[in-house]
This record gives sequence, C-alpha cells and structure tokens, in this order.
Amino acid sequence: MSRRHSAEKREINPDPKFGDLIVTKFMNAVMYDGKKSVAETIVYGALDQVQAKTKQEPVTVFHQALDNVAPHVEVRSRRVGGATYQVPVDVRPERRQALA
Repeated sequence: MSRRHSAEKREINPDPKFGDLIVTKFMNAVMYDGKKSVAETIVYGALDQVQAKTKQEPVTVFHQALDNVAPHVEVRSRRVGGATYQVPVDVRPERRQALA
C-alpha cells in the first residue's frame, strides 16, 4: 500500500440535456480520443430512439437497463494453504456501476 494520501475523486458535472450524472459517466465511457461532442451525439441519439420506441422517459429506461446488467457478486482469488480458491464477494455500488 502507498504511504501517500489517497487520490481525490474528481467532481463531474451532470449532462446538459437530462441533468444526470450517470448519463455523463456513460458518455465519458463512450468517448474516444477526447471527442466529447461525438459521444454526446451517440448517447443522445440512442436515448431519443429509446423514447421513440418505448414512449417512456429515456433516463428511467437507461437506469433500469444499468440495474439489469450490473453484477451483484464477483469472485476474488483467495489463497488458503497451497491452494487458490475463487471466493464470491459482494460488489460495491460504485464498482457495480463501473462494471455495468
């Protein structure tokens, strides 16, 4: 473990259209090579298609989809004696969102 202080988490601003932090994080994950405007076009276009097909609020559908795909448990390697076992461990909410 490092003896230095832990890194501070950067604050991210909510997206301008929906005002949602999770949409912004998803947009940042879609972004490639720093092209944020291209990522916005892709994400907003997809959310517009969701609204057109389902006639529901696109952000709620997006949150429901993330909840459906987010893992609840992951396995971690645990060494006991000479053997290594895969032990199931609950996933923190921040990591669930990142893995989804």
